[in-house]
Amino acid sequence: MRAFLLGLLFAAVSSVYVRAEFQAGAAVIDITPPKLPVLVNGGMLSRYLEKINTRVNARAVVVADGKTMVAIVVADSCMMSREVLDEAKAAAAKATGIPTDHLLISATHTHTAPSSMGCLGTDADPAYVPFLKEKLVEAIEAAKAKLEPARIGFAKEDAAAFTALRQWIRQPDRVVEDPFGNLTVRANMHAGRNWDDAVGESGPEDPDLSLISIQTKAGKPLAVLGNFSMHYFGDKDISADYFGLFSEGLKQRIDPEGSMVGIMSHGCSGDIYRVDYKVPEKERPAPTIDAYTNGLLDIAMKAYARISYRDNVDVAMAEKRMILAYRVPDKQRLEWAQRVVAEMGGQPAKNPTEVYAREQIILHERQKTEIVVQALRIGDIGIATTPNETYAITGLKIKAASPLPNNIVIELANGGDGYIPPPEMHAWGGYNTWAARSAGLEVMAEPKITQAAIGLLETVSGAPRKPHQLSAGPATKALAGLKPAMWWRLNEFNGPLAKDEGPSRRHATYEGGVAYYLDGPHSEAFCAGEVNRAPHFVNGRLASDLSGVGDAHTISMWIWNGMPNARREMSGWFYSRDHNHGVSTYGEHLGVGGSAGNTGRLVFQAGEVVLAGKTEIPRWEWQHVVLVREGPKVRVYLNGKLEIQGEAKDASGIASCFFGGRSDQAADWEGRMDEIAVFDWALGEEEVGRLGVEAE
Repeated sequence: MRAFLLGLLFAAVSSVYVRAEFQAGAAVIDITPPKLPVLVNGGMLSRYLEKINTRVNARAVVVADGKTMVAIVVADSCMMSREVLDEAKAAAAKATGIPTDHLLISATHTHTAPSSMGCLGTDADPAYVPFLKEKLVEAIEAAKAKLEPARIGFAKEDAAAFTALRQWIRQPDRVVEDPFGNLTVRANMHAGRNWDDAVGESGPEDPDLSLISIQTKAGKPLAVLGNFSMHYFGDKDISADYFGLFSEGLKQRIDPEGSMVGIMSHGCSGDIYRVDYKVPEKERPAPTIDAYTNGLLDIAMKAYARISYRDNVDVAMAEKRMILAYRVPDKQRLEWAQRVVAEMGGQPAKNPTEVYAREQIILHERQKTEIVVQALRIGDIGIATTPNETYAITGLKIKAASPLPNNIVIELANGGDGYIPPPEMHAWGGYNTWAARSAGLEVMAEPKITQAAIGLLETVSGAPRKPHQLSAGPATKALAGLKPAMWWRLNEFNGPLAKDEGPSRRHATYEGGVAYYLDGPHSEAFCAGEVNRAPHFVNGRLASDLSGVGDAHTISMWIWNGMPNARREMSGWFYSRDHNHGVSTYGEHLGVGGSAGNTGRLVFQAGEVVLAGKTEIPRWEWQHVVLVREGPKVRVYLNGKLEIQGEAKDASGIASCFFGGRSDQAADWEGRMDEIAVFDWALGEEEVGRLGVEAE
């Protein structure tokens, strides 16, 4: 009888669950300020705007599965503070019954919207903030009121032509001052404008334009939520920027006569912009905001046409609140800030020095803050959030680890807690690291927030994160077939270890400055349908141990030089086998010559012996270099062709070896390296040539 009753109970519960339908509703609420002029943030200094170019809106979607209901709101705002959003969520929860931790509210990051949060030289507009909170609640209420049975689908397209890195690494002799008067800026926004200043990009881009489409069960469009990593375009007067144009453009292309809600959410764009500085200045396209938006919409419609839909989906959401410290000023900087602010006499800041002096006092007073991280699952679609201006590499980390097959990351959600560069990038300075409310969180904020987001995706999916590993293309398989003793593919998201794919599992160690996960050589050859990845060395190295590798051996590596060939005496050393911190008689080194001689050509040095190649290596292009040693015999190949041949002392008695820098760190490599393989035998010309051909 007990079993029978339990069976009836299970059947009843199952029946309720089966009958529960996936539902969705969407709404748009105008949040354009009713009173002008209004304070606008997004710039260094305070400013008012008194004209409206385009209306600004809050676009909301509510989804439910019969057990769980959540709301997603994307507002045309530069950023919104957690305190303001917490108050809006509390009011929305009271009005709708949706729990506050099931409410996701984010900003598009338009730089031409009313200020709802104090940042740098601009305070929040006191008249606008109460109005905004009311409208956010109204948007959630309106979307919930429109709930009806629905279905959902996901698609993405590559939109690489519409996004690019704006954060570039400066050459080591082109470091500039920060607002505190110190020479700290090794990397900064838009440094790539001038190629004479730059070495290369500081990280990867995320080219995915993703769409989450929601329709009625009969196929009528309800909402399409886009997600893309591009910081902003820049418009005039009060404006929703390209975000608003894209949202309205989706509606016009998909449902011009209906009530569909188009939405563009902000992907991880802290180091991203629309101008590709890899293109020569005279050749860089300069589209209007309308042309840019329409081009992106063309790509979006390709994705939209491929979407398939499901209505048997459930909904789950989880939230984590964390206390993080601010990087507060030390006593000396605080005293400096207090003097500067006292001289301002209560007037608004009129230059960066005054802006950052004021910010030091604010950080000192606050010391720490609470941040919110969320994850939402709708069927097999994952949405993670950060409350920050998040670098593209962070979004890629989260999506790569997610247990779910389809993912987006929305930044500036549930707060506006500033830039969070990966920890290694703090050492390079620049605007995105200068301590202020715009970039004030502790150095380890990025990994903490990343891990929180991944952990929440595990929670809502009920599955563990995926391990990260690039796929193997034909060149990878060819290299593996030659059975290297050690092999570092160098596709890590972060250090300190570089995984050895060879049988010895002799993992190498990243030392000093390294930017991770940039584009590597020949993706179509080294990977299967994805981008090959490589680190960029910024006065850093990769250290390993070649003990046990005899006097007959081969080292294969790919190099990409970021320095102009004649900028310094030695353009850079990229391989060194010698004792750490010095150069001995018995070590060996391989690099690219500079202004002192052999400009742009391969240079092999061992003791007093210097051997040089004849081919000048172009900047910013991948080259395949193979060093073969057979006792005193030296052969160096460039792209499969013999470039250097001679004799030098055997260095096999030295275990320590370095890539991306010399043993004494003189003229370290300023560029990328990838696919470093060590063979404990001397490859012949045929094997070297085969490696080169396979990889091209």
